[in-house]
Amino acid sequence: MSNYETYEYLTVLRFGTVRRASQVTGYTENAIRTKISTGVWPEGLVWKWAPDGVQLIDFEGFNLWCQRTGKASMRGRRQSA
Repeated sequence: MSNYETYEYLTVLRFGTVRRASQVTGYTENAIRTKISTGVWPEGLVWKWAPDGVQLIDFEGFNLWCQRTGKASMRGRRQSA
């Protein structure tokens, strides 16, 4: 019997395909492509082209985009009296 414990490690990738980003973020693939094409997600910050021509989402950049300051949305919130 070994004195070493076996651990399973999860490798966290910085970049993922649009499909993977859709699964992780909850945005549809179409919504992600729209954010890219309209410039809501800037190239080089939230996404980039892979050497083989595939669009990759930078999850670190996505997290920064989510945290940026701006006017708070009132969507789905009740107005106070």
